[in-house]
Amino acid sequence: MKSEPEAYSIDDLARDKTAEWDGIRNYQARNYMRDDMRVGDWVLFYHSNAKPPGVVGLARVCKEAHPDRSAFDSSSKYYDAKSDPEEPRWLMVDIEFVERFAATVSLETLKAAPELAEMLVVQKGQRLSVQPVERAHFDRVLALAGARRGPRRGTAARASAEARA
Repeated sequence: MKSEPEAYSIDDLARDKTAEWDGIRNYQARNYMRDDMRVGDWVLFYHSNAKPPGVVGLARVCKEAHPDRSAFDSSSKYYDAKSDPEEPRWLMVDIEFVERFAATVSLETLKAAPELAEMLVVQKGQRLSVQPVERAHFDRVLALAGARRGPRRGTAARASAEARA
């Protein structure tokens, strides 16, 4: 999951403990949240438009997709006059803080790792704020980060198709 740190950072999530991932206004990103994300799924928290951009921490889904109330709030920058509370167009998930990495795993580092060449976030034109991450890529990013927490091979933790960046 990507966020500009000025809008909402990993430090904000650490302070708040949980957050609603609202304001997603791309159908594909919405579908990933709606169709694929489940409570307990791991999330790579990525700072975009940062110096350097990259993965800065780890979170976990703590509430599955539900209506994004900001779509119905005319004072919100995410307001969508065509969204109907009876059949909401836009959804959000809630995430909880797990860990802030000691250092950012920069986009440059991700691109330099041959085993991450197929990871969506390193592909040209991949600007979605919610993207799936393959388990092997997820594990490699955790290793690059020196993560203290998160799923480990051989555990029952869900992370393969459910991990998100």
